[in-house]
Amino acid sequence: MIIDGKKVSQIMREDMKKEVEALKEKGFTPGLAVVIVGENPASQSYVNSKQKTCNALGMYSEKHELSADTSEEALLKLIDDLNADSKIHGILVQLPLPGHLDESKVIERIDPKKDVDGFHPINVGNLSIGFDGLKPCTPYGVIKLLDHYDIQVEGKHAVVLGRSNIVGKPVSMMLLQKNATVTVCHSRTENLNDVLKTADIIVVAIGRPGFLTQDMVKEGAVVIDVGINRVDGKIVGDVKYDEVSKLASHITPVPGGVGPMTITMLMYNTLKACKENYFDA
Repeated sequence: MIIDGKKVSQIMREDMKKEVEALKEKGFTPGLAVVIVGENPASQSYVNSKQKTCNALGMYSEKHELSADTSEEALLKLIDDLNADSKIHGILVQLPLPGHLDESKVIERIDPKKDVDGFHPINVGNLSIGFDGLKPCTPYGVIKLLDHYDIQVEGKHAVVLGRSNIVGKPVSMMLLQKNATVTVCHSRTENLNDVLKTADIIVVAIGRPGFLTQDMVKEGAVVIDVGINRVDGKIVGDVKYDEVSKLASHITPVPGGVGPMTITMLMYNTLKACKENYFDA
């Protein structure tokens, strides 16, 4: 079965739009500020998509475009101003940043309650010990897809291929919290194929097009492809879809699988941050 991220995303957005309308009737409008430094075309495209989605849901949005030579001091000052701005409930600094800026310092400067990317060390810590907090958007989207399709996670062996701070590590913690037995694999894992063949659920996030092939997957496994790669002008995932889809019980396509969920979960986090600012969590 194909896991349709576009469909799930649309259902969630319709629900969120109703929630935003209800909040606005009470005088509260969720607000997201996106900061972009430099003119990276891919980053510009992502930021425009986020702003468009924000507007479609009835949320307030701001875009702060800074030149590539912006000083760290100026960027941190802007974040301080946004932290103090009552109209803004979510702050997202588009990564990557130019090389002269310290990404860790920038992320840590964002108020954890407004960190809708879920990258602040406090939110990472909350996730690791199972406390409530703002969760990273892409892995959270993976969990929402599994939930929507009623895919059993508890007691299953989940293999996460990739150990990045953005996807691999957080999704492994989320799967653990759903009582999966989780193995995290990476470039130095020995006997990788043997490990993958034992997996009931495979989450692939390594940025290598077509890496996961049919011979690595057991029949009936659930395969979640987080990869987004450009090959010969086309967007492809980390999974050889045509091969693996013949064995998998459920599989996400690329595009149209996990991708649409990332911006949706950003909106979800912004809405959550707004509600927690005004009401009990």
